[in-house]
Amino acid sequence: MTVPLTLLGLLEREPSHGYELKRDYDAYFGRGRPLPFGQVYATLGRLARDGKVVISDVGKGDGPDRKRYIITEVGATEVDAWLTEPVEPEPHLQTILFSKVVLALMLGRPAEEYLDTQRRAHLQRMRELTEVRRTGGLVDALLADHSLFHLEADLRWIDLTAARLDSLAKEVRK
Repeated sequence: MTVPLTLLGLLEREPSHGYELKRDYDAYFGRGRPLPFGQVYATLGRLARDGKVVISDVGKGDGPDRKRYIITEVGATEVDAWLTEPVEPEPHLQTILFSKVVLALMLGRPAEEYLDTQRRAHLQRMRELTEVRRTGGLVDALLADHSLFHLEADLRWIDLTAARLDSLAKEVRK
């Protein structure tokens, strides 16, 4: 997800101060990766420079002046285009998992042990996400489900690759 477009989307919902944008971003999109304040304000500066947001008013606060940002028509058009455009399905033809297995085989290292270690790591993460899904709200549950489905696909790939290691080793050692 791109931070600028997400912030624009939040601004289309309602004009906001930078700290409000950070709070909402972190609550909905920053699970485990809160957005640094510096990134929020640097992004807002670029959006203003590019004519996608304007500052509506500046209020005095305890610290720096508090600016309220409003999305412009240019920014709203960009959000609309982004929301209506499908996300590129990424087939992940060259993943880290694949690269490690092939290199391990090329170097005569125990690829099966690597796959077993990776399987254990995936299963541990799946247990953690299952707990998040069980105890969290709807947003957390949906995000956990998304991650779980990807991890399940990785596990299927790990099992399939483990079953084909001998054939793959012959092919990569040619």
